[in-house]
Amino acid sequence: MDRVRRYPSDLTDAEWEIIEPMLPSPQWMGRPEKHPRRAVIDAILYVVRTGCAWRYLPVDFPPWQTVYAHFTRLNDRGVTERILTELREQIRVAHGRNPEPTAGIIDSQSVKGADTVPRGTRGYDAGKKINGRKRFIVTDTLGLLVTVWVLAASWQDRDGAKGALLATYAATPIRHVFADSGFADSGFAGRLADWARDLLRTTIEIVRKPADQRGFVVHPRRWVVERTLAWITAHRRLARDYETHRATSEAMIRWAALGGMLRRLARGDPATRQQRLTFNTPD
Repeated sequence: MDRVRRYPSDLTDAEWEIIEPMLPSPQWMGRPEKHPRRAVIDAILYVVRTGCAWRYLPVDFPPWQTVYAHFTRLNDRGVTERILTELREQIRVAHGRNPEPTAGIIDSQSVKGADTVPRGTRGYDAGKKINGRKRFIVTDTLGLLVTVWVLAASWQDRDGAKGALLATYAATPIRHVFADSGFADSGFAGRLADWARDLLRTTIEIVRKPADQRGFVVHPRRWVVERTLAWITAHRRLARDYETHRATSEAMIRWAALGGMLRRLARGDPATRQQRLTFNTPD
Protein backbone atom coordinates (compact mmCIF):
# COMPACT_ATOMS: atom_id res chain seq x y z
CA MET A 1 0.00 0.00 0.00
CA ASP A 2 1.15 3.53 -0.72
CA ARG A 3 2.06 5.48 2.38
CA VAL A 4 0.15 8.60 3.34
CA ARG A 5 1.90 11.87 2.51
CA ARG A 6 2.73 13.45 5.86
CA TYR A 7 6.02 15.36 5.52
CA PRO A 8 6.68 18.61 3.61
CA SER A 9 9.51 16.89 1.72
CA ASP A 10 7.18 14.17 0.36
CA LEU A 11 6.35 14.32 -3.32
CA THR A 12 2.97 15.63 -4.32
CA ASP A 13 0.90 13.74 -6.87
CA ALA A 14 1.89 16.27 -9.54
CA GLU A 15 5.60 15.89 -8.75
CA TRP A 16 5.38 12.11 -8.76
CA GLU A 17 3.70 12.15 -12.18
CA ILE A 18 6.71 14.07 -13.49
CA ILE A 19 9.47 11.91 -12.05
CA GLU A 20 7.90 8.44 -12.25
CA PRO A 21 8.45 7.98 -16.04
CA MET A 22 12.11 9.01 -15.60
CA LEU A 23 12.90 6.18 -13.21
CA PRO A 24 14.25 2.92 -14.68
CA SER A 25 11.64 0.24 -15.17
CA PRO A 26 11.51 -2.58 -12.59
CA GLN A 27 13.39 -5.73 -13.47
CA TRP A 28 11.15 -8.08 -15.43
CA MET A 29 12.88 -11.10 -13.89
CA GLY A 30 13.23 -11.95 -10.24
CA ARG A 31 10.96 -11.11 -7.37
CA PRO A 32 8.91 -7.90 -7.53
CA GLU A 33 9.86 -4.83 -5.57
CA LYS A 34 8.60 -5.06 -2.00
CA HIS A 35 8.29 -1.33 -1.28
CA PRO A 36 6.62 1.36 -3.43
CA ARG A 37 9.08 3.43 -5.41
CA ARG A 38 7.43 6.65 -4.39
CA ALA A 39 8.04 5.84 -0.72
CA VAL A 40 11.73 5.22 -1.45
CA ILE A 41 12.11 8.56 -3.27
CA ASP A 42 10.26 10.32 -0.45
CA ALA A 43 12.67 8.77 2.06
CA ILE A 44 15.73 9.98 0.14
CA LEU A 45 14.34 13.51 -0.08
CA TYR A 46 13.50 13.38 3.63
CA VAL A 47 17.13 12.59 4.51
CA VAL A 48 18.45 15.38 2.28
CA ARG A 49 16.00 17.96 3.58
CA THR A 50 16.05 17.17 7.32
CA GLY A 51 19.67 16.05 7.62
CA CYS A 52 18.92 12.92 9.66
CA ALA A 53 21.13 9.84 9.46
CA TRP A 54 19.93 6.94 7.34
CA ARG A 55 19.34 4.80 10.44
CA TYR A 56 17.03 7.48 11.88
CA LEU A 57 14.44 7.34 9.09
CA PRO A 58 10.88 7.35 10.49
CA VAL A 59 9.20 3.97 10.62
CA ASP A 60 6.57 4.86 8.02
CA PHE A 61 9.30 4.79 5.36
CA PRO A 62 10.78 1.57 3.97
CA PRO A 63 13.74 0.14 5.97
CA TRP A 64 16.77 2.40 5.82
CA GLN A 65 18.88 -0.38 4.29
CA THR A 66 16.46 -0.58 1.36
CA VAL A 67 16.37 3.19 0.91
CA TYR A 68 20.16 3.51 1.02
CA ALA A 69 20.55 0.64 -1.45
CA HIS A 70 18.24 2.41 -3.92
CA PHE A 71 20.06 5.71 -3.32
CA THR A 72 23.42 4.09 -4.10
CA ARG A 73 22.12 2.22 -7.14
CA LEU A 74 20.48 5.28 -8.69
CA ASN A 75 23.65 7.32 -8.23
CA ASP A 76 26.09 4.67 -9.43
CA ARG A 77 24.11 4.04 -12.60
CA GLY A 78 23.87 7.74 -13.44
CA VAL A 79 20.08 7.80 -13.10
CA THR A 80 20.14 10.86 -10.83
CA GLU A 81 22.19 12.87 -13.33
CA ARG A 82 19.92 11.83 -16.20
CA ILE A 83 16.79 12.87 -14.28
CA LEU A 84 18.43 16.18 -13.41
CA THR A 85 19.16 16.79 -17.09
CA GLU A 86 15.60 15.99 -18.15
CA LEU A 87 14.11 18.26 -15.48
CA ARG A 88 16.44 21.09 -16.46
CA GLU A 89 15.44 20.74 -20.11
CA GLN A 90 11.74 20.81 -19.26
CA ILE A 91 12.11 23.94 -17.13
CA ARG A 92 14.15 25.72 -19.79
CA VAL A 93 11.55 24.91 -22.47
CA ALA A 94 8.79 26.15 -20.16
CA HIS A 95 10.69 29.46 -19.88
CA GLY A 96 11.03 29.76 -23.65
CA ARG A 97 14.73 28.78 -23.69
CA ASN A 98 16.55 26.18 -25.72
CA PRO A 99 16.64 22.77 -23.99
CA GLU A 100 20.45 22.84 -23.79
CA PRO A 101 22.21 25.86 -22.26
CA THR A 102 25.16 27.50 -24.00
CA ALA A 103 26.20 29.79 -21.12
CA GLY A 104 26.75 28.98 -17.47
CA ILE A 105 27.93 30.42 -14.16
CA ILE A 106 30.47 28.80 -11.85
CA ASP A 107 30.99 29.40 -8.15
CA SER A 108 32.38 27.62 -5.10
CA GLN A 109 31.27 27.18 -1.51
CA SER A 110 33.37 26.01 1.44
CA VAL A 111 31.52 24.09 4.14
CA LYS A 112 32.65 22.59 7.42
CA GLY A 113 33.30 18.87 7.43
CA ALA A 114 31.87 16.60 10.13
CA ASP A 115 33.94 13.98 11.91
CA THR A 116 32.76 11.45 9.30
CA VAL A 117 34.79 13.22 6.59
CA PRO A 118 38.21 11.51 6.37
CA ARG A 119 41.42 13.50 6.52
CA GLY A 120 42.38 12.60 2.97
CA THR A 121 39.38 14.39 1.43
CA ARG A 122 39.21 17.47 3.64
CA GLY A 123 41.33 20.59 3.91
CA TYR A 124 41.52 24.09 5.34
CA ASP A 125 40.28 27.14 3.48
CA ALA A 126 42.46 29.92 4.88
CA GLY A 127 40.34 32.65 3.30
CA LYS A 128 37.04 31.46 4.78
CA LYS A 129 38.70 29.87 7.86
CA ILE A 130 36.81 26.62 7.26
CA ASN A 131 38.07 23.08 7.72
CA GLY A 132 36.12 20.81 5.43
CA ARG A 133 35.28 20.56 1.76
CA LYS A 134 34.66 22.91 -1.14
CA ARG A 135 31.78 22.57 -3.58
CA PHE A 136 32.14 23.76 -7.15
CA ILE A 137 28.88 24.07 -9.06
CA VAL A 138 28.03 25.19 -12.57
CA THR A 139 24.49 26.37 -13.32
CA ASP A 140 22.77 27.68 -16.40
CA THR A 141 21.58 31.27 -16.56
CA LEU A 142 18.32 30.29 -14.82
CA GLY A 143 20.22 28.93 -11.83
CA LEU A 144 19.52 25.27 -12.63
CA LEU A 145 22.28 22.90 -11.58
CA VAL A 146 24.44 21.51 -14.38
CA THR A 147 27.55 20.13 -12.69
CA VAL A 148 28.79 19.65 -9.13
CA TRP A 149 32.38 18.86 -8.12
CA VAL A 150 33.46 18.38 -4.49
CA LEU A 151 37.08 18.69 -3.32
CA ALA A 152 38.97 19.46 -0.13
CA ALA A 153 38.49 23.04 1.03
CA SER A 154 42.21 23.72 0.60
CA TRP A 155 41.88 23.77 -3.20
CA GLN A 156 42.14 27.17 -4.85
CA ASP A 157 39.16 28.17 -6.96
CA ARG A 158 41.20 28.49 -10.13
CA ASP A 159 42.55 24.94 -9.71
CA GLY A 160 39.45 23.16 -8.43
CA ALA A 161 37.28 24.67 -11.14
CA LYS A 162 38.94 22.52 -13.82
CA GLY A 163 37.07 19.37 -12.83
CA ALA A 164 33.70 21.13 -12.89
CA LEU A 165 34.48 22.77 -16.24
CA LEU A 166 35.58 19.46 -17.74
CA ALA A 167 32.35 17.78 -16.64
CA THR A 168 30.33 20.68 -18.00
CA TYR A 169 32.15 20.52 -21.35
CA ALA A 170 31.47 16.78 -21.63
CA ALA A 171 27.78 16.97 -20.71
CA THR A 172 26.52 20.21 -22.26
CA PRO A 173 27.23 22.67 -25.10
CA ILE A 174 28.12 25.39 -22.57
CA ARG A 175 31.08 27.31 -23.99
CA HIS A 176 30.80 30.61 -22.09
CA VAL A 177 31.11 30.64 -18.31
CA PHE A 178 30.76 33.60 -15.97
CA ALA A 179 32.83 33.59 -12.77
CA ASP A 180 33.78 35.89 -9.92
CA SER A 181 37.23 37.30 -9.24
CA GLY A 182 38.15 34.26 -7.13
CA PHE A 183 38.64 32.33 -10.37
CA ALA A 184 41.00 34.95 -11.80
CA ASP A 185 44.73 34.35 -11.50
CA SER A 186 46.70 36.94 -9.60
CA GLY A 187 50.30 36.92 -10.71
CA PHE A 188 49.57 34.48 -13.52
CA ALA A 189 48.46 35.65 -16.94
CA GLY A 190 44.99 34.12 -16.97
CA ARG A 191 46.10 30.54 -16.36
CA LEU A 192 42.59 29.12 -15.87
CA ALA A 193 41.13 31.21 -18.70
CA ASP A 194 43.90 30.10 -21.06
CA TRP A 195 43.46 26.46 -20.05
CA ALA A 196 39.71 26.59 -20.66
CA ARG A 197 40.13 28.38 -23.98
CA ASP A 198 42.84 26.06 -25.34
CA LEU A 199 41.55 22.72 -24.07
CA LEU A 200 37.79 23.18 -23.79
CA ARG A 201 37.20 26.00 -26.28
CA THR A 202 35.35 27.71 -23.44
CA THR A 203 35.47 31.42 -22.59
CA ILE A 204 35.62 32.39 -18.93
CA GLU A 205 34.32 35.89 -18.25
CA ILE A 206 35.25 37.35 -14.87
CA VAL A 207 32.49 39.49 -13.35
CA ARG A 208 34.27 41.78 -10.90
CA LYS A 209 32.61 43.83 -8.23
CA PRO A 210 32.83 47.62 -8.54
CA ALA A 211 35.78 49.22 -6.80
CA ASP A 212 33.49 51.57 -4.86
CA GLN A 213 31.10 48.88 -3.65
CA ARG A 214 29.95 49.19 -0.05
CA GLY A 215 27.80 46.50 1.53
CA PHE A 216 25.73 43.95 -0.35
CA VAL A 217 25.17 44.48 -4.06
CA VAL A 218 23.49 42.12 -6.53
CA HIS A 219 25.97 41.50 -9.35
CA PRO A 220 24.83 40.65 -12.87
CA ARG A 221 25.04 36.92 -13.64
CA ARG A 222 26.78 36.04 -10.37
CA TRP A 223 23.68 36.35 -8.19
CA VAL A 224 22.05 33.43 -10.04
CA VAL A 225 24.58 30.84 -8.93
CA GLU A 226 24.78 32.37 -5.45
CA ARG A 227 21.02 31.95 -5.15
CA THR A 228 21.40 28.28 -6.15
CA LEU A 229 23.98 27.75 -3.42
CA ALA A 230 21.54 29.30 -0.95
CA TRP A 231 18.82 26.90 -2.12
CA ILE A 232 21.18 23.96 -1.67
CA THR A 233 22.32 24.85 1.84
CA ALA A 234 18.70 25.27 2.92
CA HIS A 235 18.77 21.45 3.05
CA ARG A 236 20.11 20.52 6.48
CA ARG A 237 22.06 17.54 5.18
CA LEU A 238 24.09 20.03 3.13
CA ALA A 239 24.56 22.71 5.79
CA ARG A 240 27.86 20.93 6.41
CA ASP A 241 29.48 17.91 4.79
CA TYR A 242 28.75 14.60 6.54
CA GLU A 243 29.65 12.21 3.73
CA THR A 244 32.64 9.87 3.89
CA HIS A 245 33.02 9.80 0.10
CA ARG A 246 33.10 12.84 -2.17
CA ALA A 247 30.82 11.10 -4.69
CA THR A 248 28.12 10.74 -2.05
CA SER A 249 28.43 14.42 -1.20
CA GLU A 250 27.95 15.30 -4.88
CA ALA A 251 24.94 12.97 -5.06
CA MET A 252 23.31 14.69 -2.08
CA ILE A 253 23.63 18.05 -3.85
CA ARG A 254 22.05 16.62 -7.00
CA TRP A 255 19.11 15.27 -5.00
CA ALA A 256 18.61 18.67 -3.38
CA ALA A 257 18.57 20.32 -6.80
CA LEU A 258 16.30 17.59 -8.14
CA GLY A 259 13.70 18.23 -5.46
CA GLY A 260 13.75 21.96 -6.14
CA MET A 261 13.32 21.44 -9.89
CA LEU A 262 10.38 19.10 -9.32
CA ARG A 263 8.62 21.67 -7.16
CA ARG A 264 9.31 24.35 -9.73
CA LEU A 265 7.88 22.26 -12.58
CA ALA A 266 4.80 21.16 -10.64
CA ARG A 267 4.10 24.71 -9.44
CA GLY A 268 4.63 26.22 -12.88
CA ASP A 269 6.89 29.10 -11.81
CA PRO A 270 9.58 29.92 -9.24
CA ALA A 271 8.56 30.40 -5.64
CA THR A 272 7.87 33.95 -4.52
CA ARG A 273 8.60 35.29 -1.09
CA GLN A 274 5.55 36.27 0.92
CA GLN A 275 5.06 40.01 0.98
CA ARG A 276 5.76 41.74 4.26
CA LEU A 277 2.60 42.48 6.19
CA THR A 278 2.07 46.01 7.44
CA PHE A 279 -0.39 47.01 10.11
CA ASN A 280 -1.80 50.45 10.64
CA THR A 281 -1.91 51.24 14.32
CA PRO A 282 -4.25 53.94 15.59
CA ASP A 283 -2.63 57.16 16.67
